Amino acid sequence: MKKILVSFSVAVALVFSLLASGVMADSHTAKVRVVHASPDAPAVDVYVNGELTLEEVPFKADSGYLEVPVGTHDVEVFASGTEYAAGEGVLQADLAVEAGKAYTVAAANLLESIEFVVAEDSMEVSEGKAKVRVGHLSPDAPAVDVGIIGGDALFSGAEFPGITDYAEVDAGTYDLEIRLPDGTQVLPLEGTELAANTVYSVFAVNTVDSLEVIALVDYEAAGSPDGMPTTGLGTPDQSQSIWLLLGGALVLIGASSLVWKRRFQ
Repeated sequence: MKKILVSFSVAVALVFSLLASGVMADSHTAKVRVVHASPDAPAVDVYVNGELTLEEVPFKADSGYLEVPVGTHDVEVFASGTEYAAGEGVLQADLAVEAGKAYTVAAANLLESIEFVVAEDSMEVSEGKAKVRVGHLSPDAPAVDVGIIGGDALFSGAEFPGITDYAEVDAGTYDLEIRLPDGTQVLPLEGTELAANTVYSVFAVNTVDSLEVIALVDYEAAGSPDGMPTTGLGTPDQSQSIWLLLGGALVLIGASSLVWKRRFQ
């Protein structure tokens, strides 16, 4: 089991930053999720504003949503264990986030051309419906369609590196496939359950000869959806286990025993 720990000093700094600026409410924070989608890159450490935030993130892992202050944040990626030096990461970007919004930040492409792919995530869905989108993060795969096996495409011409808009569909179980525009099947996704009142992102990752998917839940109004393909990282509830903040307001102010822990399964 992989673990990602936010260090004591990072947690204290973040908490006091939030308290000092009065941004403890959702209206003054954003949610950010990091996905490691570079197939030949090693496990990585992620620094935000010069502070170690995620440690030893392996390929196909996601961080779950982390709440951060609004504004622009310097995000740098280093091979795990590499000593931090500002501006010398294998990947760097200034990420601007807005209040009340959620984002996915994927480290994609092969290591020699690694890049960030950033998308805003949806946190709403019509009552009784499901919503889904597809991310094409396989660096050597051609444009693909995603649709019902032998039937209509839900998404057409998805290209690397890109993330489609969401499509809202009836809740239910679908036999889906990733296929080439000529109809040749690349990867079957049979028995895909899309639960009501739930928003999903399905990311195609790895090289074309080893294509697989990471299925994540972006938002769920109630209940625990299941039934998404178990290729890639795992089921949505595994992928979406949340960061735990231990203690109440007095503990936060004292910051004497603050530890944030995120488990990868």
